[in-house]
This record gives sequence, structure tokens and C-alpha cells, in this order.
Amino acid sequence: MSLSAADLLGLLGHFMLLSLLAVGGAITTAADMHRYIVAQHGWITDAQFTSSIAIAQAAPGPNVLFVAVLGWNVAGPLGAAVTLIGTLLPSTLLTLYTTRWAAQRREALAVRAFTTGMAPLTIGLLLATGWVLAEPFVRDPAHRWGALALIAVTIAVMNRSRISPIWLVGLGALVGAFGFA
Repeated sequence: MSLSAADLLGLLGHFMLLSLLAVGGAITTAADMHRYIVAQHGWITDAQFTSSIAIAQAAPGPNVLFVAVLGWNVAGPLGAAVTLIGTLLPSTLLTLYTTRWAAQRREALAVRAFTTGMAPLTIGLLLATGWVLAEPFVRDPAHRWGALALIAVTIAVMNRSRISPIWLVGLGALVGAFGFA
């Protein structure tokens, strides 16, 4: 698909905005990326969106790679560049500035309160992302119970053990390979 210059600028602007909201990493804003790319513009399908994230997360390297895969699926190499620049530039510049500023004011009440307040925000954004990725499988009657069981097992294991999440990713791959979810 070839996007117009206006669409590419809109994509860049949207990803720049999301970059500033990505507390906990770019994956926390995947729910809004889905809304913008799939629901609002229809540039890719639900399946393409979910597959883009799965492929990028399975590949070695930083987790933010999924943004480039999404951009590639929307508009080829230029789309990958636009989404990656939009995601990396604002948050990098903001992080550089605020890290230096906060280091000088580490004990200030406002800095400690801000840091403490970020935890629930990050958890909420991760839950929204998890739901966007799971929803197509939960809606599908053929995969519903397998997907819900996999979600329940993942939550239970993560809450009650120190097992690496990579084992749960492997479990999800096996369950998917056998067609249960």
C-alpha cells in the first residue's frame, strides 16, 4: 500500500505523540496503534497487526522493533522509517533531558511522587495492549477457551513464580501450533 504524504505525516505525528505516552516501552501504546492503523484507517487487518507484533517480539533485538514491522506493513520501507523515527525521537530527547534534570532533584517530593505514580499507569497500558492482542482469539469460538486458558495460566504463573516470561511465550507458541488458541 502506498500512503500519501499527508497520511505519512499523520502517521509520523501520531507515533510521535504515542512516543511521549509510552511509559514502560512502546508496547504499552500498541492498543492505540491498533486503533489508529487498523480501526481508524484500515491500512492493515487485525491479523496483520497481531502477526507484526508476534514476529517482532520473537526476533532477537529490542522490543521496539514491532513498530518498524507495523510501519513496513502499512507503507513499506518508508512506513518503517516513519514509525520508527516517530517512536524513537521524541521519547529519546525527553528522556535525555528529564534524566539529567531528575538526577539533580532525586530527593524532591515531586520527583518521587511522579516515579511512584508511573507504576499503575504502566500496568494499565500493558493490560490494554494485552487485550488488543488477545481479543481476536477470544472472540473466535474455535479459539476462545484455549486463549482464555492461556491468559489465565500466564497471569497465575507471572503472579506466583519467578519463571522467565520466555517460557510462557514458548507455551503460547505450542498452544498456537496445535491449534488450541
